[in-house]
Amino acid sequence: MFFCAISGEPPQDPVVSQKSGHVYERRLITKYITENGTDPLSGEQLEESDLISIKASPKTAAPRPPSATSIPALLQSLQNEWDAAMLETFTLRQQYNSLRQELSVSLYAQDAATRVVARLIRERDAAREALASVSATIGVAAPSPTNGDVEMGDAQEAAGLPENIMQQIDETHQTLSAARKKRKAPPAGYVTAAEVKTFTAKHTIPSLHSSSPAGITALAVSQNHPSQFLTGGNDKIVQLYDRDTDKVLASLKGHTKKVNRVVFRESEGRPTLLLSAGADKSAKVWAHDDASGEYIPKTTIRTHKGEVTGLAVHPTSTILALGSSDRTYSLHDLETFSQVYRSAEAEESYSSLAIHPDGTLLGFGTPTSTIQIYDIRTGALAASLTPPDSAPFTVNTLSFSENGYHLIAPDSLNSVAVWDLRKPKIVTSLSLGDSFKVSKVSYDYSAQLLGVAGSEGLRVFAHKSWEELARFEEGGEISDFVFGQQGKEIWGASGRDVRIWGLPA
Repeated sequence: MFFCAISGEPPQDPVVSQKSGHVYERRLITKYITENGTDPLSGEQLEESDLISIKASPKTAAPRPPSATSIPALLQSLQNEWDAAMLETFTLRQQYNSLRQELSVSLYAQDAATRVVARLIRERDAAREALASVSATIGVAAPSPTNGDVEMGDAQEAAGLPENIMQQIDETHQTLSAARKKRKAPPAGYVTAAEVKTFTAKHTIPSLHSSSPAGITALAVSQNHPSQFLTGGNDKIVQLYDRDTDKVLASLKGHTKKVNRVVFRESEGRPTLLLSAGADKSAKVWAHDDASGEYIPKTTIRTHKGEVTGLAVHPTSTILALGSSDRTYSLHDLETFSQVYRSAEAEESYSSLAIHPDGTLLGFGTPTSTIQIYDIRTGALAASLTPPDSAPFTVNTLSFSENGYHLIAPDSLNSVAVWDLRKPKIVTSLSLGDSFKVSKVSYDYSAQLLGVAGSEGLRVFAHKSWEELARFEEGGEISDFVFGQQGKEIWGASGRDVRIWGLPA
């Protein structure tokens, strides 16, 4: 280590005198030579040309200054570094708060835009209804709404129903409509509102379907064999179970994603069919094979490009209706399993499906709060129902009343509305509590009862008086439920269990 002979400190630019051999800081010795012309230590004559630069290694670290070798100096250095870190953290917090404010403004703008779009959709639908009303008055048919980008294939599919299918629908409509008008009271022996108030838990069938992923998503009960029921699950399996024997009669595999809907096709003189629809964009049909004694696959329907969200058997028992998130619905012949109708693309996707008890109307829920009702014979839009002053939500379930005049569906995430289809307008809205999330609504066969299932169990109300007759919360969330024969039982799917409530023994 060199030290300057003048300052006594390590030189930054060291030089050595040829005459005296002493080491100096170039800056200091140059100044001294300019002023005196001699070597500061020996007094000999000295010029700048007598100085030789010393080339030190560039990797050699300079020694610490004396001020950094004491504990107080080290503490001061650490304090300075801490202050710098805190200042940087404060700056980052300011930038974070600024970004949060910008994000909040963007979210409010997006929410406002969504509300404006929902309002414009309601105004558009109201204008269409007004146009249809005026057109009907003057005897001119109003054009049915279609998407501007309809392809030729879709237009051909929406051409109309075959004549034989149309005849079946008309005959069924006339028969059921006449029978409904004659039916002034519930069938003899049907459960009464007073009896529903006494309903209690009767039976639980546990551990159905796989535990991973767990959960029953759909439920249907056989009318011909009241002890048998059909379930679909998150595990992609459809199960047929017999309550009397406590045995799984069939475990049907084939779906590649969760099952959304299941239903029986039971008709006198025709084979019983088990039908299911799933998130894998397909619907499947199984039938009983007398030779093997098992249910075997009959067909798989893959006509939709989106998730199949609705599945229902038409009152003719010969037609299957499917609704899809791809904004179309389709009708299929259950005798030949061929597609007989495919709608044009609508402006909204379909999230649920129900068929009017007379078989002439199809009701579809949408993700934008609207219920679209179509005439099954022509494919024309018959009505568009939107709850007033409602934020957009998904209508994931709906049910026509057996009397043919009413429709029940959610009008928010935690309330349901009863629509009078003759007006059309909401007769009443039943609030279920802020924490209740609706998963299924259904009328019973007599049209005297309506049930609502969701995140906090199952509730049963009386039609017209809207009195809450029963509340079942012990099962937790109910994903699906069905009124049993004569209304004397209610079957509900809760987790992996099927629970049955009914009259006390």
